[in-house]
Amino acid sequence: MTNTTKAPGETKVGFIGTGVMGKSMAGHIQQAGYPLHVYTRTAAKAEALVKEGAVWHDTPGKLAAACDVIITMVGYPKDVEEIYLGEDGLVANAKPGSYLIDMTTSSPLLAARIFEAAEAKGLHALDAPVSGGDIGAQNAKLSIMVGGSSEAFEAVRPLFEQMGTNIVLQGKAGAGQHTKMCNQIAIASGMMGVCEALAYAKTSGLDAETVLKSIATGAAGSWSLSNLGPRMIAGDYEPGFYVKHFIKDMGIALESAKAMGMKTPGLALAESLYQEIANNGLEEKGTQVLYTYYLQA
Repeated sequence: MTNTTKAPGETKVGFIGTGVMGKSMAGHIQQAGYPLHVYTRTAAKAEALVKEGAVWHDTPGKLAAACDVIITMVGYPKDVEEIYLGEDGLVANAKPGSYLIDMTTSSPLLAARIFEAAEAKGLHALDAPVSGGDIGAQNAKLSIMVGGSSEAFEAVRPLFEQMGTNIVLQGKAGAGQHTKMCNQIAIASGMMGVCEALAYAKTSGLDAETVLKSIATGAAGSWSLSNLGPRMIAGDYEPGFYVKHFIKDMGIALESAKAMGMKTPGLALAESLYQEIANNGLEEKGTQVLYTYYLQA
């Protein structure tokens, strides 16, 4: 795997998907000195990166042919499947020896399929979903959960280190996605608890900000409470992570759990509540908007 010996300036990195999180992740890679190539369905989302020297491509296939490493951060498993396995996709067009890293939260089964298809073409595929939201992406402090071979993982570790601080190889292909499902299951029930607690504080006449000072550092403390709690109190529901994408993630987790014969009642309840607020026109808001469900109730 020759890419392990290349310096940043010699390793061409392609990035597909420069949305809320992807734009910051790609920006860190660019700032580290890697020649950056980009593709997004909406060209305007990549303008800032192009102004800083990134090369624009109008198809995933053209980007793949020009790069040594290709990273994807898109929306849904169907997008991942099309970008990787489609006729003009990455597997069909990447140079032998290239590294394909999907950082989208997607299906573990799809991750395994991509790994097998890539391996058959002499490519190295990793599934590497992340946690940390827009703040983690902006600060390059994402948690990165990786599935795939240890050799490929070590080869691209320097790139992961530009985007995150907690970088763990979890196992074979699909293991990164399974780990992300664990993460999303924990968040789902946790978000219900955070929203209920702060809504209780407000309804009982307490000052929610003062309550947060007491409970955020105790046994109830969590990332969601500390980072999204203040947004809820301030009425800030702009997306660090979209409701629609969280529903997608919970759907994948529910499907995976069902396939294993496992019951996940907390996850099922959270998914139903988020579906309800999405049906009320809030799917483009951040996950902290669940707080309004409890206030209205």
